[in-house]
Order: sequence, then C-alpha cells, then structure tokens
Amino acid sequence: MARAQRADACRNRDRLLEVASDAFAARGVDASLEWIAKEAGVGIGTLYRHFPSRDALVEAVYRHNVELLCDGADELRASLPPDEALAEWMQRFVSYVASKKGLATYLKSVVSADSDLFASTQGRVRDTIGVLVDAAAEAGSIRPRIDGMDLLRALSGVCMMTDQPGGPEQGKTVASLLMDGLRYGAEAPTPVPS
Repeated sequence: MARAQRADACRNRDRLLEVASDAFAARGVDASLEWIAKEAGVGIGTLYRHFPSRDALVEAVYRHNVELLCDGADELRASLPPDEALAEWMQRFVSYVASKKGLATYLKSVVSADSDLFASTQGRVRDTIGVLVDAAAEAGSIRPRIDGMDLLRALSGVCMMTDQPGGPEQGKTVASLLMDGLRYGAEAPTPVPS
C-alpha cells in the first residue's frame, strides 16, 4: 500500500510544478533545474525526489497544466452563463496553447503520440469542451448540434496562429470570431408546458 505524502512534501511538489511551469513557458524546457529548485525554495535533491528526470518534470507540468485548464471549466460554469463560460474557456485554451507549445513539442520527442499521457490529457480536454458546448447549446445560446471535437479542431487551428505576427492576441481575436459564429442562429429552447 502506497504511503500518503506528508503535507510539506505535497507543498514542495506543488511549488515545483508552479515554478517549473512558469520557467518552461518563459525560458523553454531547457530551463535550469537547479534554478527551478532554488526558486521553489527547495534543494535540487528534493526536485529529483519528486521528479527523477527532466522528462518526468516536463510530463508532470504538462499534466498539471491541462488539469488546471480543465478544472477551470467547472468554476466558469458555476459563475457565468453557459455561452460566456464556453467563450472564456476558449480564450484560456488559446492562451494556454500559446504559452505551453514547447512542452508538447518536447514531450512528443520523448513520448510516443499514442501514450497514456497524450490519450488521457486529450480525453480530458475533449470531455471538458463537450460539457461546455452541450450546456451552451441546451441553454439555446449557441447553435444546436455543435460537436465539441469539431470546435476543438477549429480551436487547434486558431492556436497555430500564435506563431504568426500578432501572436496570442491574434489567436484570441479569431477565437472570439469563432464564438460569434457559434452564437449566430441560436434559438432559445422551447419552454416545456407545465
């Protein structure tokens, strides 16, 4: 039976993931592990206890970031109308991909494309966008019969724009246009007679 981590070990791991995520986004996946450990307030031995290699740290950061992106959808659904929750999540997705593109590229060089890592994270993103799309369609705030995977494919295309002049802001603008298209022709659901 696996032993639960102590609270301080969990805090150290979380802090390492946070610092590494920022470092990889700003400096690339070759960012110094010694610098990451120091910035997280731990020794390099602690980093290696949690993540025995750079590959393990990059994979953990990638999983962690996808979890944060997808978990944020629940908060959006609880605080915004369904179409606004979808629109905000789309903006977050474009920003996420723009800032984390190096992680996926690096991982694809060391992990096979059909690995559990990519299957589970893609499944999580697919499920998240599906729930958001279904809620907005059910509310009548976007057109009915929108497939979440179709929207995800379109957003992935938008994300490719982040490499062009205008970068992430250009991608966010196009994602807003995509959302306007989803709203066009939406019909509020017919109320059920009581």
